[in-house]
Amino acid sequence: MSATGEVSAGRPGRGRRVILWRHGQTLWNVERRFQGTTDVALTETGIAQARRAARLLASLEPDAIVASDLRRAADTAAELAALTGLEIAHDEGLRETYAGDWQGLTHEEIIARHGEQYAAWKRGEPVRRGGGELETEVADRAAPVVLRHAEKLPDDGTLVVVSHGGTIRTTIGRLLGLEAHHWESLGGLSNCCWSVLGEGARGWRLLEHNAGTLPEPVLGDDD
Repeated sequence: MSATGEVSAGRPGRGRRVILWRHGQTLWNVERRFQGTTDVALTETGIAQARRAARLLASLEPDAIVASDLRRAADTAAELAALTGLEIAHDEGLRETYAGDWQGLTHEEIIARHGEQYAAWKRGEPVRRGGGELETEVADRAAPVVLRHAEKLPDDGTLVVVSHGGTIRTTIGRLLGLEAHHWESLGGLSNCCWSVLGEGARGWRLLEHNAGTLPEPVLGDDD
């Protein structure tokens, strides 16, 4: 697979791979509302994005799929499952960051009502957005889910993790061993795009980030 999202057929040549795939578009993404753990459905565009991306990812012959149980992620994962015949393991540990009072607000509303908190978050400070979870707490629950499923793979196996922008970013940061204040530098994921981690001799490496861009802008909780 190239950095532009082109995928070559067949299984990766060596080592385990973890593909972290963000869900398709929702109405709240378009409206730039912070979703968090609110269970928002895919739009028709989001469903089409998931179907297109699933065709690309299916060519990698994944061995397993694990997904957040929120329906925007679960329905995205279902498109890949339909092509591969794999069962989906749903895990609430892969849900988006719980953001308390921020959930349902647009970014403009968040800035107007919680400006100091928003600014501190964008500076990389540990912030309980809206009284919710710290990013490190999200990593504490999500990264072990990914590792647990990755450990079940064959030596050259591929795991697809279907989750959310913020959760994927924190999980990548944790698995790469980055300090939390550096996680923001990874950048956001566009809807239905993915990042790839490969297992190397020294641990996990970031092979690709925001691959599969349609191109689409990054719309959502963690942009």
